[in-house]
Amino acid sequence: MSKTALHDYLSAIEKNYKSGQATEHTYRTALKVFIEAHGTNIFARNEPKRIKCGAPDYMVERNNLTIGYVEAKDIGISLDKIEKDEQLKRYLRALDNLILTNYLEFRWYIHGKKQMTARLATPRADKRLSPDKEGAVAVEEVLQRFLEHSTEPISKPQDLAKRMARLAHMIRDIIITAFEQKEASHNLGDLYTSFQDVLIPDLKESEFADMFAQTMAYGLFAARYNHTEKSLFRREDAAKEIPRTNPFLRKLFSAIAGADLEDEPFVRFVDELAQVLAFTDMDAVLADFGKHTRQEDPIIHFYETFLTQYDPKLRELRGVYYTPEPVVSYIVRSVDYLLREHFDCADGLADTDTIPYSYVDESGREHVETRPRVLILPQGPELFSTK
Repeated sequence: MSKTALHDYLSAIEKNYKSGQATEHTYRTALKVFIEAHGTNIFARNEPKRIKCGAPDYMVERNNLTIGYVEAKDIGISLDKIEKDEQLKRYLRALDNLILTNYLEFRWYIHGKKQMTARLATPRADKRLSPDKEGAVAVEEVLQRFLEHSTEPISKPQDLAKRMARLAHMIRDIIITAFEQKEASHNLGDLYTSFQDVLIPDLKESEFADMFAQTMAYGLFAARYNHTEKSLFRREDAAKEIPRTNPFLRKLFSAIAGADLEDEPFVRFVDELAQVLAFTDMDAVLADFGKHTRQEDPIIHFYETFLTQYDPKLRELRGVYYTPEPVVSYIVRSVDYLLREHFDCADGLADTDTIPYSYVDESGREHVETRPRVLILPQGPELFSTK
């Protein structure tokens, strides 16, 4: 970093600070320029529309790949206090490489643990800044280490499941916040309606956020598993990698890949999920899945590992444990027999008759629809099965 960049940054910060009219948003352009001055092909993305819904203030990229995040607070705000906030704790749980700053002090975290702290200057009562003696050198080191950090390649199932789960938590929490603050876009609302129409009519917003986050994470995992091209896997590739036998998921990921959702606050984390999967050694991660019979579907088998990290209580509640294929075969044949013998379904699981179905929405209105008499609803990994 040049001395000119540091001088320009401090000058811009002090000028706005002395005005007495500045807020934390006032300094954002100066910080963006300051970060980008630390190397070539570095881009600090600051999008206020996304910040409202609980995403960090900056996503920092190098050569179009995410390398970390920056959360900025106003000058004079105690970072000790911010570290205790639930929002920052959520960021530290989810994001591997993060800087917290009040534009003068910089704290760097890796995997939620503080690595370094440095301060450029201290604000004075007369609205001037007092530069710290060794501050420039220390802040330079913090930013360079932050920008040079690279995640180790993933080759173990538990490591991949942890990364997927943490980013899925961010997607879920951002969507919940968007609905709570009435900031959900029309596109997100349409997706919510689609989930209600196709899966669960009385689905709540928080349940949709949870289901959507899991679908994003595991859908990308399944798409990455099917990705055999030499080109780097991206979010935009997911739709074509979803089997044609699952039109709902193909339509969902086509929407996610489209331009209409580029401004959604959660999309940056969908992109990072795709990036994590792109640099994962899938052969190593899935080496032990199906090694006994070579017939076990790794897409289904890995879901138990993922859900253990995403929500272990939900795993217990839903009974998500890998079931050997002979047991599955027995269950399927038993259900087919019961349908034929006790429910007058001559074709068993293949029955195509329909019946009226009624439900009451959140406003108390009753609705009647025609639904299949026998409905097989895939849950969890079965949605993404390659078989």
